[in-house]
Amino acid sequence: MMDLKQEMKERCAYIEQALEQAVPEQKDFPPVIFEAMRYSLLAGGKRLRPMMVLAACEAVGGKKEDALPFACALEMIHTYSLIHDDLPAMDNDDYRRGRLTNHKVFGEDMAILAGDGLLHHAMETMADACVKNPTPQTTGAMKAIAHGAGVEGMLVGQVVDVFMEGKPLDIETLDFIHLHKTAAMIRGALQAGAICGGADEKTVAAFALAGEKIGVAFQILDDILDVTSTLEELGKPIHSDEKNQKTTYVTLFGIEKSREIAARLSAEAVSIWEEQGEGCAFLLELTKYLTTRTF
Repeated sequence: MMDLKQEMKERCAYIEQALEQAVPEQKDFPPVIFEAMRYSLLAGGKRLRPMMVLAACEAVGGKKEDALPFACALEMIHTYSLIHDDLPAMDNDDYRRGRLTNHKVFGEDMAILAGDGLLHHAMETMADACVKNPTPQTTGAMKAIAHGAGVEGMLVGQVVDVFMEGKPLDIETLDFIHLHKTAAMIRGALQAGAICGGADEKTVAAFALAGEKIGVAFQILDDILDVTSTLEELGKPIHSDEKNQKTTYVTLFGIEKSREIAARLSAEAVSIWEEQGEGCAFLLELTKYLTTRTF
């Protein structure tokens, strides 16, 4: 039987080492920008998105080393989005992953630039991998991640989320935000890994669908935890949705109904992994964990 926590710990350590090397300390440039980038990038966390990239690649018979640049790039993109999300003009949060947010340490100006730096370095990291190994697999992986993060993915979800702040939402609009702001990057992670590992189009599509279901379930659970958890458990402020007057599944359906919806989406994603075979065992267990976690 798989020891999921130990497996995640080992995979996380592998990713941490790669991230440290991907954005090394610098002395020849103005050091503050690299300090700010590394402050948030190396702040810890479960490294779920890069973990999914590597796991998806291995699940279809690929080598994790081939997918590693894309996993690191995805985590850089995710971190940049968190830095910008925390800014006063966005969610105005003081804590992230258990410590002060980037702008509280380096100032708003440098936090913006640190986010920009991570985004551009992510693109350079993926482009470098494509130059070194110019195949449909590497370029396809880069496209999947860029698409998931861009104006048809995470970015447009953030736009609608900000635009609709303080306004009542219907379920269609809320689902649009969740599918784009959260699920698009998880979908992109699984797509990129599968493509990098040489999967066929049908398999890539199945991985993408699982990613959407996991992403929405993950966000619903995150909304529940914003109400039921603590700052110490989450490592970030609680009741932020209420503070920012955001409509969530909890405000629309209540906690218990929201849990039921998340559980259904999780079960649908698990069914996809079961159909894909034993190679997806880790992704299956990871999905169960992500969609039932208590912090």
